[in-house]
Amino acid sequence: MTAKKLRSKLDHIGMTASTLCAIHCAIVPLLLTFLPLAGLGFLANPIFEWGMIILALLLGVSSIFLSYFRTHRRAFPLLLLLAGFALVIAGHIYLRGWIEAIVVPLGGLTIAAAHFVNFKYVDVCKTNDHFFHFKHNHVNRR
Repeated sequence: MTAKKLRSKLDHIGMTASTLCAIHCAIVPLLLTFLPLAGLGFLANPIFEWGMIILALLLGVSSIFLSYFRTHRRAFPLLLLLAGFALVIAGHIYLRGWIEAIVVPLGGLTIAAAHFVNFKYVDVCKTNDHFFHFKHNHVNRR
């Protein structure tokens, strides 16, 4: 498998994992009392949640940072990734209640958006499509 295909697959996995993380973070507080009855109490376990955060971090770093350095050199996906993780981690550490239930899923969706933008940048840099590329104006120097 080529490096570009691997990064593309990592972006797809990252988008999916981040979206599932956002759904998980939004639904678990609502279903907290029912999870043990359904045998899904592990979903509310902090070890499981931090494991998901670490998995998303590893996917984000491996996909977005590699694509940045090897393909597109655009900072926007990196900024989205950092903002998403800032929201998720701050939400888990500093916030409680309904505010946490809003901020953490928003962070997960921001991470998914970072993977989506990164995927688009990698794709358009391969095809020379400039709609999403936001190509800079270069001045010819002699």
